[in-house]
Amino acid sequence: MSIPVPVEGLAEAMAERPYAYLLTVSDDGRPHAVAVTPVLVDGVLRASVGRKTAANANARPGAVSLVWPPAEAGGYSLIADGTASASGDVVEVRATKAVLHRPAPADAGPAAADSCGSDCVSVTLD
Repeated sequence: MSIPVPVEGLAEAMAERPYAYLLTVSDDGRPHAVAVTPVLVDGVLRASVGRKTAANANARPGAVSLVWPPAEAGGYSLIADGTASASGDVVEVRATKAVLHRPAPADAGPAAADSCGSDCVSVTLD
């Protein structure tokens, strides 16, 4: 399922979730996850981070995602992929794609060939 949501929907979805996990890729190719409290300012997600996360974001700016857990059990996670840059202890992420995601119910039957098998809603960013 794919339902476009205006960029204001990203701010609204974030408001329902108190924190996110910022995922970057380390020098050895392993994922690096940290909990952050991003804010959306003029379409850019900003968060305070440590030295390792900032270095990862600058070294691999296209390999960044933010994942907000669902606000309640059975709810949607908010996932945003984007490009990043960091200066000091602040990382900025320009989201290029965002979805609301949750596992499909067990009784949902087989997934369509073009589906991920989960209950996803696209978030339009522009």
